[in-house]
Amino acid sequence: MPVSSSATRTTSTAGAAGADRFAYGWRYVRRTLENGAEVVEQVPLTRADLLHPQEEDVILHSSEHERTCTYLQNVLEARLATDPTAVVLRDVRVAWDVPDVQPLGPDIAVILGVQAQKNWSTFDAAVEGVSPALIIEVTSPETRSLDLIDKVDEYDMAGVPLYVIVDLYRRRGHTRIRLLAYHQSSDGLTPLTPDERGWFWLEPVGIWIGTQADRAVCYDAAGNPLDDYVSVSAARIAAENRAMAAEARAVAAENRAMAAEARAVAAEARADRAEAQMAAFETRLQALEAELRRLRGEENPA
Repeated sequence: MPVSSSATRTTSTAGAAGADRFAYGWRYVRRTLENGAEVVEQVPLTRADLLHPQEEDVILHSSEHERTCTYLQNVLEARLATDPTAVVLRDVRVAWDVPDVQPLGPDIAVILGVQAQKNWSTFDAAVEGVSPALIIEVTSPETRSLDLIDKVDEYDMAGVPLYVIVDLYRRRGHTRIRLLAYHQSSDGLTPLTPDERGWFWLEPVGIWIGTQADRAVCYDAAGNPLDDYVSVSAARIAAENRAMAAEARAVAAENRAMAAEARAVAAEARADRAEAQMAAFETRLQALEAELRRLRGEENPA
């Protein structure tokens, strides 16, 4: 963050040809001017910066890229939730314990066997004593070649056991998807062949990854799809709404039954009152008839 004596300088967002200089993202660089003033400049990232990012770089992604990464992160974290030595990192630099391999910033890195959970900005494999068991990259249209070509070589040199690419690309105005996977062999990272469904088995986490309706979808060992947080929450909310509706219907039915019972009780009470009134009327009528006979002298002699 700039101090009180600093100024923040943002360079123009358009180059000579009108292209967005910050299309890849930016980083803030602190500089001291000749007069001693300190400024913080917003510097556009280059393609090379995306391959070997620095901490706190702001890298831009498409909404589909972010949605896919979020889904994969949620599924993998849920899958490994009971393993305290497992961690799923997203957009965290990984420094490899391999000479001549610079830190990379994978979209998703699954690491097994960590000694302690930390708030990593850079995961240093040499310090932690363990390297990622699975790397997943989700391509963006402007930087696909980094994931498809450059990072294959980099992850090969780093000794990554399993590298999966979720390749999002545009065709005829629509986003399409395909999956690529590589595993370490005696010849280095070697392409894997998907099964007949087009799925790849992710051995470190024990799940399948495939595609459906141009989306990446994970499946358990039995082939059941693994929903993301949004889908699970939507299903839970729908179930809660159904339960509330059923409860409301039950309450309404109970109220109707109670109302019917009240009406029956009221009708019975009215019938009892009418019967009592009739009995009183008959008693009174008999008394009047007896009085009338007495007045007429029609009483039976004793």
